[in-house]
Amino acid sequence: MNKKFLCLYSLTGPILLALGGCAETVQLGGDPKLEVIDANALPAPGRADLTGGTQPYFVGPYDKLVVDVFGIEELSEREIQVDASGRISFPLAGVVNVSGMTPGEIEQALAERLRAAYVRDPQVTVNLKETVSRVVTIEGQVKKPGLYPVVGRMTLMRAIARAEGTDEYSKLDDVVIFRTVGGQRYAALYDLDAIRHGAYSDPDIYANDVIMVGDSRSRRLFKDILAGMPALVTPLVIGIDRLTR
Repeated sequence: MNKKFLCLYSLTGPILLALGGCAETVQLGGDPKLEVIDANALPAPGRADLTGGTQPYFVGPYDKLVVDVFGIEELSEREIQVDASGRISFPLAGVVNVSGMTPGEIEQALAERLRAAYVRDPQVTVNLKETVSRVVTIEGQVKKPGLYPVVGRMTLMRAIARAEGTDEYSKLDDVVIFRTVGGQRYAALYDLDAIRHGAYSDPDIYANDVIMVGDSRSRRLFKDILAGMPALVTPLVIGIDRLTR
């Protein structure tokens, strides 16, 4: 890898800095599924664009649900938490295993149980109030690391935005997604800056994924050098630091 060197002079003598890469203009596009158009030609989305592309939500342990049975006050607005084994208990329906079911499937299961308990034409509505089981872990150089719920479709850029974005020490070409499928653990490396500019598609993120944003050691070193340099050369150092981002 080619290195770019810059010699700065302070009151104590020359300082040689190695920069990780040269300043260059990032081009928009490259992803074959992306069409780059003029700014004033960007079309407005239709109804299908705004409602499509969502992922179904599967209920898991410790999720909180709100269940309503239309016309029966005693069975309405009942807040229920799924237990550790993925089950809920509901009046007249008894204990129901709901782990891995969508809210719509839970509605059907409860309605069948209520009909069996001689409730006439039960109309059941199940809404998700709080999710605990379906979360993504975002770690590393983001402003707010932590666990974030995955409701609907989430992509890498959306996940980073939920963590309030990258910070000044983020290494954008060193973003790793860890995922376990069928007991096998996988890891994939992504360049967030290239994704932001449309060079690659924005990958989907799923529950239980772990996103790790890398740390730029050279930027930390540059910051330390900047802190110890005289004020006369500080503007120049800041300018070069921006070129290395």
